[in-house]
Amino acid sequence: MAPSALQPCAPGTFPTRSFFEQPPEFVAPRLLGKLLARNFKGRWLVGRIVEAEAYLGPHSRTPDAAAHSHRGPTPRNAVLFGPAGHSYVYSIYGRYFCMNISCEPAGRAGCVLLRALEPLAGIALMASNRGLDPKTAKPCQLTSGPSRLCQALALTRAAQNAIDLLSPRSQLQILEDGFCVTECLATPRIGISPSNPAFDWPLRFVLPGNPFVSGPRKHSGARHRIR
Repeated sequence: MAPSALQPCAPGTFPTRSFFEQPPEFVAPRLLGKLLARNFKGRWLVGRIVEAEAYLGPHSRTPDAAAHSHRGPTPRNAVLFGPAGHSYVYSIYGRYFCMNISCEPAGRAGCVLLRALEPLAGIALMASNRGLDPKTAKPCQLTSGPSRLCQALALTRAAQNAIDLLSPRSQLQILEDGFCVTECLATPRIGISPSNPAFDWPLRFVLPGNPFVSGPRKHSGARHRIR
């Protein structure tokens, strides 16, 4: 389906571009509760963001050695140095994908990795995309983890990298529906090597008690007020 022919997603409004032009450590906790919507084969797959990680740009006072942008722009990470509010999809292990959202004004890289969603719409199709039986698959198996999330929404680097998430014509969108989040948990990010200087930075943010959060430390961490 051509982008101009997309049917409207579930009721919601787009965040402003300026919201994503903030530092990723500001954006990540405030993304919790917002919707990620993907138009797939003419149907909308929708999930609520319940876990996200911030990755800082090389301009930061202490550069983030765990970030793809920490050595500067390359053909692979060019999206991160462009306008805010765009998808940055990369592959891992040669077969899985992870989705990020670019932050900061153009030229100043930063991003937020989406680690988990709470499935809301198109759940049977998400299960099929994951290779699971839609009749027996548990919702927590679908989008709890960055690679599962991309499988469930059929996201690949070739097709979904560099999409404007704030355009009504996009097949992939970030939306707000009035869901209010005032507090989250902040923990170290998952999968960072202990030898990395940024190993223990508390830049992973999760909704407290949400069953769709990924990882072994899903419900531990410091309380973080969101203003």
